[in-house]
Amino acid sequence: MNRALKTAAIAWLITAVYYFYQYTLRSAPAVMMPQLSEAFGLSALGVASMVGLFYYGYSPFSLVAGVAMDQLGPRKVIPVGAAMVGIGALLFGTGSNEAASIGRLVQGAGGVFALVGAAYIATTNFPASRAATLIGATQMFGMAGGSAGQVLVGPAIASGVSWSTFWIAMGIVGLVISVVLFLLLPEPEKKERRADWLTSAARAMKTVFLNPQSILCGMIAGLLFIPTTIFDMVWGVRYLEEARGLDYGSAVMRSSMVPLGWIIGCPLLGFLSDRIGRRKPVIVAGAVVLFVCLAWILYGRADLFPPYSVGLLAGLASGAAMLPYTVIKEANPPGMSGTATGVVNFLNFTFSALLGPVFGWLLVTVSGGASRMTLDHYQMAFQPLLYGVALAIALTLLLKETGPASRAVSTPLPVPHREAI
Repeated sequence: MNRALKTAAIAWLITAVYYFYQYTLRSAPAVMMPQLSEAFGLSALGVASMVGLFYYGYSPFSLVAGVAMDQLGPRKVIPVGAAMVGIGALLFGTGSNEAASIGRLVQGAGGVFALVGAAYIATTNFPASRAATLIGATQMFGMAGGSAGQVLVGPAIASGVSWSTFWIAMGIVGLVISVVLFLLLPEPEKKERRADWLTSAARAMKTVFLNPQSILCGMIAGLLFIPTTIFDMVWGVRYLEEARGLDYGSAVMRSSMVPLGWIIGCPLLGFLSDRIGRRKPVIVAGAVVLFVCLAWILYGRADLFPPYSVGLLAGLASGAAMLPYTVIKEANPPGMSGTATGVVNFLNFTFSALLGPVFGWLLVTVSGGASRMTLDHYQMAFQPLLYGVALAIALTLLLKETGPASRAVSTPLPVPHREAI
């Protein structure tokens, strides 16, 4: 490995660790819903709405992060994002409704710089044949954090660690990570700063947004993500307790299998896509498996398969949601890598931001405001997730294949010169 690649690998790795951290904070509220409800004096729906504010910061700042990465480089923006996540965690831990709401927004706004930054480093410094693998590995770090936010934080809360102590400690960790990122991220190569950089950024944004393939990528990713971001990470533990009758510890462990599946599925499906040189077949296959698993989680017998297998397989299959991040980069001009990643992230998490409260409202509506929901209530409220995954499969069929194999086929062979007679 030459020096440039080694430097890029180190930069990608420490940014991926930051992604692990922010994903831990993103998923942690799922294992402390009763404590948060009591501390803030809110219903379960109120807490879910507050927690969902993360995506209202995460979604629009995806665009900011993408453009900033293209214009300023990772070292000038990624540490700022980590500091924002740390400050947001400290605000959330104060116990004030207003400060906690602002803190959750700030966590989302800062957290997006982790994924966009790691994806930018991966796609601009490594060969295109490794793009899906590296982006999948990036998400592996994120979902490892998502799993830690449940499987490690859950037992800590159950053993007596107060929810506020957790958030304050994690806020301090975020500030430390910010300093480490600033010290270790390499300086980018010197390049002339264009006076019309703002016009250039707007032009890049327009180019990416007007590309129909970009919109398809965002919609597919969003529809495949929400079973994880909304169902599992917000309602998963409570669903398993109320609808399936599991105790808290068992519910936490089973819910954490979904992000654990992501840890395996994201790099595995990315590697498979790079290996066969195609994106669409892997997205469709993952979505089909996700559809079957989600249907079984909602309607199947809980005791027919081993306890953790269905959640693990669902997480593994939903790792296909990261492949549109590779497709959008390949479907747009090379110099717009950061902007393209920002756009797909914006479209993706706009689904979570807008639909999170909708699913909470559906659950309250079908249950008639009951303090404890039943299996029927959860089935009626979350059945639309199945329609969303089916729609993602249909949209993938409309997507243009961008994998290396398709580019090799579409490249015309050179025409030999006709021999003189």
